[in-house]
Amino acid sequence: MESKIKVGIVGAAGYTGGELIRLLLNHPKTEITFALSRSQNGKEISSIHTDLIGETDLIFTNEYFNTITILFLCLPHKESKIWLQNNEVSETIKIIDLGNDFRIDGTFEKGNFIYGLPEINKEKIEQTNYVANPGCFATAIQLALLPLAKAKILKTVYTTGITGSTGAGQQLQDTTHFSWRVNNISAYKTLQHQHVAEICKTLNSLNEEKVNLEFVPWRGDFTRGIFTSSTIETKMSLEEIQSLYEDSYRNNPFVFLSKTNIDLKQVVNTNKCLLFIEKNENHVVIHSVIDNLIKGASGQAVQNMNLMLGWEATLGLKLKASAF
Repeated sequence: MESKIKVGIVGAAGYTGGELIRLLLNHPKTEITFALSRSQNGKEISSIHTDLIGETDLIFTNEYFNTITILFLCLPHKESKIWLQNNEVSETIKIIDLGNDFRIDGTFEKGNFIYGLPEINKEKIEQTNYVANPGCFATAIQLALLPLAKAKILKTVYTTGITGSTGAGQQLQDTTHFSWRVNNISAYKTLQHQHVAEICKTLNSLNEEKVNLEFVPWRGDFTRGIFTSSTIETKMSLEEIQSLYEDSYRNNPFVFLSKTNIDLKQVVNTNKCLLFIEKNENHVVIHSVIDNLIKGASGQAVQNMNLMLGWEATLGLKLKASAF
């Protein structure tokens, strides 16, 4: 039997950590060595991530071990750099950071972090030891706009997007409390969401002129998923635009162009991104849907791990959508 590589998770008690544990337990080539959590140290993982009852006997720890091949950082934003400064991580260990510490500036003393959007940086990810996993909204919006940026026709983009409550993290807040969230929606961080910088960094590296992204995010009354709609102005025909997208994602294992309208349930619990394009006169709208915890976080991290280790990108990620 082929031996499995050993992986470790720091910040394993949150939503992304829990989702990562589920994926790695079912991955054919990985074995979890430790799941580190300061708040849940000593507790059974299945007592916190209760859907894992019967799946694992692992215990949360607060000890780090260098006997791993891959280290996943699932810490709150701005804490990954601090953790790496305070812990001696062997130079032989590959690191995937799910926070935002290295997305804009990948500078790291042992080697720069590569921005981990496989649809644009696949070759670089395959060659690096350090990956900065993209944000969830950033993933959905970039995948909706990459073909247009490559064609160098982006100028101003108006995007709206709605996300489930898990996008806000596990710590209870007023706006994630059930009695506030259910039967309710609201806008937040209008025109100043933190993911805009990483989106524009990618788009500007491909497009001829600077892209102006006007983004209004919304909180949805559901737990998982992201639905974004991006509007641009162009004289290209719908058929030309669809052909552009089909060519761009033809050999991609997770991004698909739909000829019919899309919805969240088609992608929840999968690593897929579905796109649907509509056109009215000179205005084009590109709709995009992903699961914020999988393609928007832990699934994309596993996809990046697969690429870093020379495995098939889909390994351990052939997941069934919860369509009904």
